[in-house]
Amino acid sequence: MTGHHILTLSCPDRPGLTSAVTQRLFQHRGNVVEAQQFGDAETGRFFMRIVADFADEAAEGEFRQDFSGLAGTYDMEWSLRQADERRRVLILVSKFDHCLSDLLYRHRIGELPMDIVGIVSNHPAEGHELAGARNIPFHHFPITKDTKPQQEAQIRDVIEETGAELVVLARYMQILSDEMSAYLSGRCINIHHSFLPGFKGAKPYHQAHARGVKMIGATAHYVTADLDEGPIIVQDAEAITHADTPDDLVRKGRDIERRVLARAVRCHLEDRVLLNAQKTVVFGD
Repeated sequence: MTGHHILTLSCPDRPGLTSAVTQRLFQHRGNVVEAQQFGDAETGRFFMRIVADFADEAAEGEFRQDFSGLAGTYDMEWSLRQADERRRVLILVSKFDHCLSDLLYRHRIGELPMDIVGIVSNHPAEGHELAGARNIPFHHFPITKDTKPQQEAQIRDVIEETGAELVVLARYMQILSDEMSAYLSGRCINIHHSFLPGFKGAKPYHQAHARGVKMIGATAHYVTADLDEGPIIVQDAEAITHADTPDDLVRKGRDIERRVLARAVRCHLEDRVLLNAQKTVVFGD
């Protein structure tokens, strides 16, 4: 067997899709190890994620060629890749490095199947020591209101040079331009230190404290031109009390942010996230 491959697809929903896909796999000596599917009545789209093994490389190649024709018939958006293929990831950070540190730790212990091709910071210190300890290229790209286009061009150059497939904003406290957001569409994950859609923008924990909320949370989402409104991937929350200060909320929030971002990155790396208009379909593990 060739080892696990991950097949993902989405298309307009219609009867017989599951049968059509699994039959093609069987015809080309593919063995289904895991399968998940979802039909969204609201958008009228069908989503599927299959983990399969092929008898040999020839069978895989034949399946790819044959499935391309099937995908055209059903108007599918689809992808097939080896499950152990590591994605190339670029991480952006500003002053707070707790999410960066957590991602680097999870990467080191093998929890996140990725190759970190660089760390970019708009501050000279944040991330530099962590990058040096792991032999990861570090880029300090300062930014001002007047130099934003040039700074984003530097980041795009790094993405192009390294072949980064995913960009992670690990508390990168800069708003990306519309052009940069469009360039990174579907491949840039942000962690927002709030339970969106509430408390957008700056100091959400202070906003939450002022409102006397009893739950705080964090949201990992894909970046779009609309600030803090991209398709949500993962959220989590934690109870707080009237005795908690804004600093307490920030401290507790750091823990939520770390685990929410890490989970979202892992889901993306494992092809568990499929875009569904302004929402996502996230297949669990």
